[in-house]
Amino acid sequence: MEIGTTVLLCLALLSFLYWKMSRPKGFPPGPLALPVVGNLLQMDFSNPLKDLQEFSKVYGPVYSIYLGFTPAVVIRGLNALKEVLVAKGIEFADRPRNRISEVISGTRGLIIAPYGPAWKEHRRFTLSTLRNFGLGKKSMEEKIKEESVYLIQAFKQADDQPLDAHFLIDNAVSNIICSIVFGRRYDYEDSTFRNILNLVHENMKFATGFWSQLYNAFAVVQYLPLPHRKIFKNVNTVFGFLKTILEEHKKTVIPGEPRDFIDCYLEELDQEARVGNQKKTFDEHNLFTCVGDLFIAGTETTSASLEWCLLYMMAHPEMQEKCHEEIDRIRGDRDQLDYEDRTSMPYTQAVLQEVQRFTSVVPLGVAHSPIKDVQLNGFNIPKGTVIITDLSSVHYDEDHWKYPHEFNPRNFLNEDGELIKVESFLPFSAGPRSCLGENLARMEIFLFFTALMINFEFHWPDPSLSPDLEPQFGISQTPKPFRMKLVSRKH
Repeated sequence: MEIGTTVLLCLALLSFLYWKMSRPKGFPPGPLALPVVGNLLQMDFSNPLKDLQEFSKVYGPVYSIYLGFTPAVVIRGLNALKEVLVAKGIEFADRPRNRISEVISGTRGLIIAPYGPAWKEHRRFTLSTLRNFGLGKKSMEEKIKEESVYLIQAFKQADDQPLDAHFLIDNAVSNIICSIVFGRRYDYEDSTFRNILNLVHENMKFATGFWSQLYNAFAVVQYLPLPHRKIFKNVNTVFGFLKTILEEHKKTVIPGEPRDFIDCYLEELDQEARVGNQKKTFDEHNLFTCVGDLFIAGTETTSASLEWCLLYMMAHPEMQEKCHEEIDRIRGDRDQLDYEDRTSMPYTQAVLQEVQRFTSVVPLGVAHSPIKDVQLNGFNIPKGTVIITDLSSVHYDEDHWKYPHEFNPRNFLNEDGELIKVESFLPFSAGPRSCLGENLARMEIFLFFTALMINFEFHWPDPSLSPDLEPQFGISQTPKPFRMKLVSRKH
């Protein structure tokens, strides 16, 4: 009797697992999912891009994988990505929910918030506020130029010793978004701020790792002493830092005289309270999450892009020399370039864009989700499905690039050396949920890069070795730690 009961329970469990791991009718095909773990063990989470590419060779540009019990649809290639991000951008504009995002952001903020009135109002308010504080204007350009002076001075303190510039570049870039959001900059020697930036970068790596995926897949993992707990420890520290800033602003805000994004949001809260707004779209929880989103998104990807730029200049000294020549020709006797000068600098722009293409700094973007049941490439995609947009797939597509698998600025230049626009270049994603800081990032990368190139030549410390160009995978792909030999350029 006991044996019969055990057999029945086993059969019931196997039936449940088969049902749970079976793809619904009309759902995109994909690799066979193992019971319970799905396809987690079939992927290298230190860098899953190659695995996603291999699956695509078998199952096409739209296919499915299982992250534990959770089905996810992977989108690769220009046509499929354009369909999801642009043509059906609204239909796929939602965000999937998972355990980590619920703990960190809930349904608030700008990045993870679900598509709807609250998200649209906050995105509109944020863009408007960023413009008021100089986004796309000369005042923002001057702010970046001022910060570049601090950065160059810090570089000069290397005293002919090989320099690890990670923290300096990180701090400089972060100071730009901090000046907009917090109304202040942080000194490069500020150990507290340096620690905060370190924790942010750690979490950007952890968030895409195996332990995070395991935590998202199985609720029981939250009770186990596994590495995923480091994510929440880091989050608590960063949140404590942000809460201190918010409390300071509440005490010092002067109505009608906003100093930064936080002050503008506090005024919005005050106005809603006075008119008795019942929507309560704006609240302190949303303020806190928006501040965190802007701080993190405004630091990680741009600083990584700049580090890649310098690393590739050392790897390709002949390209560095061409950039120096073009920069010097356009600069004349000025100490700095203006952002508008970029229109006369096709080669330098091509180099910067090639760095973004070849490194695919944000390779998978941020996951999307359909707001309703939708058809894609003849497949049925249910509402709420996790949609992974493999942006890196278009950056190496042999059908769209002259030199897809080599670092070559001519990918962005025509036969006459003029800069061209390439449709399959998607470093900031596209559509309704594209990066709202794209214009700021482009301005920062150009102005910081040219300022450094005006003042220095960059060389690999050991000429007998080649730079390691293998990325560290995460939400952002960053270079491995490296040092540079600086040679001052006499103006």
